[in-house]
Amino acid sequence: MPGRVIIGTRGSKLALWQAHWVKDALMAGDSGLEVDIAIIKTKGDKILDVPLAKVGGKGLFVKEIEEALLAQRIDLAVHSMKDMPAALPEGLCIGAIPEREAPNDVLISRNDNPLSGLEKGAAVGTSSLRRAAQLLTIRPDLSIYPLRGNLDTRLRKLDAGEMDAIVLAAAGVKRLGLAHRISENLGDDVMLPAAGQGALCIEIREKDAHTGPVVAALDHGETRRVVLGERAFLHRMGGSCQVPIAAHGKMVGGQYRLEGLVAEVDGSRVIRENVEGSVDDTERIGIELADRLIHMGAGRILERLQGDA
Repeated sequence: MPGRVIIGTRGSKLALWQAHWVKDALMAGDSGLEVDIAIIKTKGDKILDVPLAKVGGKGLFVKEIEEALLAQRIDLAVHSMKDMPAALPEGLCIGAIPEREAPNDVLISRNDNPLSGLEKGAAVGTSSLRRAAQLLTIRPDLSIYPLRGNLDTRLRKLDAGEMDAIVLAAAGVKRLGLAHRISENLGDDVMLPAAGQGALCIEIREKDAHTGPVVAALDHGETRRVVLGERAFLHRMGGSCQVPIAAHGKMVGGQYRLEGLVAEVDGSRVIRENVEGSVDDTERIGIELADRLIHMGAGRILERLQGDA
């Protein structure tokens, strides 16, 4: 067992909260362990004036950290699972997935109005095609305001009156102690989350005999099975930030239930389905759900949108 490990993370307030949470959890499990945190700036942190879909998608927030991990400058990386590409680089693996925080999205509005209470034509800020498509399905009258930056930046723009409301992941809002700002918790019927949303990914080098056992203690079995089913769906769909794709799995009555969707960017068409099966077979269920959606017409949407990207 190593006496010291280095955690690689982005430098945003939320990323640092997550890294420190992992640090504290590791040290609680081994009082003799020394844990340091290394801040690594990613391309996604540097490019803030262009929508994610136009500058490369999910890998923007993890590539430089993964490079440091492969180069052995750090021992493990802590990411938001929803930022992780469907496929990991050769030589890296998911060492642990801790118990998940709330996976849903939330609406925060300037006047504390719910989604249904926003005025016609209200400007709603989001950088996510997934969120924008589902918002426009319910409220085609809304104006979508492209919004990048960390959580504090987004709230500051909202409070300055640049838009009427914003949509964020509940997990980040709660982790930073800002739950009092939530105007409405958006259920799956309104806003199906991104694959892995609310979960952390602790990424390590494959066959790392030192770091692997250290982080394994933080793995939450149920969360891992649920999230790996969502990621199998995402991988089968070839998912990226260029396409509105959502997936949310849960354990229901001893079974695994996975719901997924693919949508047109303008919300004019949403293809949605769910599959249930054994809790020990979540990745196969994710693949089955993806194949069903593709058969239902999602494949044509994906081909067109990815061709336009």
